[in-house]
Amino acid sequence: MGAAGIKELTPVVLVCGEDEFAVKQRAKALFQQWRVEIGGDDHEILDASVANSGEALKVLGRLREALQTLPFFGAGKAVWLKNCSFLGDDKVSASAAVTDNLGSLAKDLKEFSWQGVRLLVSAVKVDKRKVIYKALEKIGKVESFAGWSVDSKDWADLAEQRAVEALCARGKEIAEEALAELVNRVGPNPRQLDNEIEKVSLYAGERPVVTLEDVAAVCARNKTARAFALGDALGDRDLPRLLRRLDEELWEVKLDPQRSEIGLLYGLISKVRAMILLKEMLREGWVKPEPLYPRFKAQLERAPADQLPKDKRFNPLALNAYVLFKALPQVRLYSEAELIHAMELLLQCNQRLVSSNLDESLVLQQTLVEIVGCKGPGSTNGRPEPQSGSRLSVRSR
Repeated sequence: MGAAGIKELTPVVLVCGEDEFAVKQRAKALFQQWRVEIGGDDHEILDASVANSGEALKVLGRLREALQTLPFFGAGKAVWLKNCSFLGDDKVSASAAVTDNLGSLAKDLKEFSWQGVRLLVSAVKVDKRKVIYKALEKIGKVESFAGWSVDSKDWADLAEQRAVEALCARGKEIAEEALAELVNRVGPNPRQLDNEIEKVSLYAGERPVVTLEDVAAVCARNKTARAFALGDALGDRDLPRLLRRLDEELWEVKLDPQRSEIGLLYGLISKVRAMILLKEMLREGWVKPEPLYPRFKAQLERAPADQLPKDKRFNPLALNAYVLFKALPQVRLYSEAELIHAMELLLQCNQRLVSSNLDESLVLQQTLVEIVGCKGPGSTNGRPEPQSGSRLSVRSR
């Protein structure tokens, strides 16, 4: 490509966001595209993942040299400031020396002649208030990839879309129930999702369609999925399995300072709330028991959104569709009164965890035994509940 063609390209691109996997994939693809379009062998990649301000200043010095060094071959050059770790609000980024140097760089970039030179910056954490961010945004463009969170309503849809695209690139399709199980096991974790897709694709071999059995055989469960497993044991009213899962989770709490007993409790509250909401949808006739996930998901899509609460805590459509599907056979194991009583017990558990000096694991165990052990009013003793009317209304909550 000639110089005229290169001039039409955006001279500067910042690829950033909390979705680290997407940031790296997009930056890698864009830099490769630039190399092909520009031609030549003068392109440079600068590793900008640093541990202290001194290393950051050295990287910025190398960046200035790279931008000012004319290409020997081809019509231009591309420079990639890769995995930049000092554009956020951490200690290194906030140091006076780095802040001043970035401010000076921002001014130089605005005045720089971008004829035949392209700059790509990739970073996970970026402080949009910084002068350097505003300069990059002004002279070029910013591509941002937000991270996935279990609190986000559409994370599962985004994960399913990425999984389908990744499998398609490998010449594979995936059954809808297998796709839901894959996303449910991995949770909002793009990097692990790609790893599990690679594993299940290799496991499927020459078969063009990945099945639910394939996912169950080789795909691991992350922390989010293990929390779902705790809730599933509660939903299945399987006390021995529930206590085993609880012991596993409590052990993880001891090893991971970011986790807590309160977090486990909130996961259980979400599970019981989902079962209550699903029971109400069944009573209203918006969904019916369905053994096939695609058909159940289609029922959810037809549910009258205008008759459901705006608060997503009480809106079943804000929940993961596969989580609701797996809860279908579980809601018949509890009466409405038992589920309401379970919520009361979990509230009491929350109060005891916060305000007492009792052992947290013992408090959780006692609460779960009382919920599953048929001590609440209207107990079904673990037997399927007769399909009768319910007096509780989703619309009144």
